[in-house]
Amino acid sequence: MIITPDLERLVRFYTEVFGAEEAERFPEEGPAFFLGLRIGDSHLGFVSDTKVDTSAPQRLLLSIDVENVDKLLDRVETFGGTVLGPPNDMSWGQRVAHVQDPDGNSVNLTQVI
Repeated sequence: MIITPDLERLVRFYTEVFGAEEAERFPEEGPAFFLGLRIGDSHLGFVSDTKVDTSAPQRLLLSIDVENVDKLLDRVETFGGTVLGPPNDMSWGQRVAHVQDPDGNSVNLTQVI
């Protein structure tokens, strides 16, 4: 679960960048308090709280497996995220890029080499 002051913005980021699909919504009608997204076989929940402080230190690191790390980096910035550096090939067989979503949450993009 990710708590966010701007549910619409953050859900748009994960939907547009990673192709996430809405799986759950509460309430079903009107402004959502909770949205559940599916990214591949994984589920990610978002809770709306306009009072949450996004400047607090992060204790969360999402890792999302993608088909092509390099191709997603432009989309990260287009939809309000931040690319923290270029992708790197790791000795354990993954290409990895470190990014932040629009709330500043750390996200690793990983691709099997």
